Amino acid sequence: MDAVLKSLSVRAPDAADKRSDAPRAERVTERPTRQEAEAAVRTLLRWAGDDPEREGLRETPQRVAKAYEQIFGGYRQDPDGILDRVFEEVEGYSDIVLVRDIAFHSHCEHHMVPFMGRAHIAYYPRRGVVGLSKLARVVDAYARRLQTQETMTAQIAETIDAVLKPRGVAVMVEAEHLCMAMRGVQKSGVSTLTTQFTGVFKQDANEQVRFLTLVRDRR
Repeated sequence: MDAVLKSLSVRAPDAADKRSDAPRAERVTERPTRQEAEAAVRTLLRWAGDDPEREGLRETPQRVAKAYEQIFGGYRQDPDGILDRVFEEVEGYSDIVLVRDIAFHSHCEHHMVPFMGRAHIAYYPRRGVVGLSKLARVVDAYARRLQTQETMTAQIAETIDAVLKPRGVAVMVEAEHLCMAMRGVQKSGVSTLTTQFTGVFKQDANEQVRFLTLVRDRR
């Protein structure tokens, strides 16, 4: 399986909270009504060459609008708020915390075609740990938006780093993009891998090796 490795440089959040999701959020316009969304689906069905009034497609606009509410539910989630509760009574634990194989589904912002895969997240606690399910929820909050894999990887790492303020964060995302399999070059089975490191993971190559080794160790 082919792999593309793209290592992204981290950007520390400033007072204006210029993390990777902020500029795009500012450009969001007023949300259309449900009726307008369904009308847009009917237009696309006609443009594709089909008849939205035939029996099999008559209720498709309603189904698509309802599905989009779930598929793109990340726009209505606050990733920072997901991490608002930290457990400080962990008996002095300060070593690496790793959650791997977090499955996700997202959609490419260029073609609105799905890409899916797994995320692996590690951090070194400084003032306590967060519930493990919360890390999976942060992944979902960003995955359930129109995305690029590179941006999503950075957003996950930056949010954990900004909210938990750990000694370091490591994120790896592995995904297959259907925009490559269904259109364009039409190559299936191609895996894209992106990473983002902060703190001790960014400063110490040995920590990166440890993270990558733990992710790959399936014993």
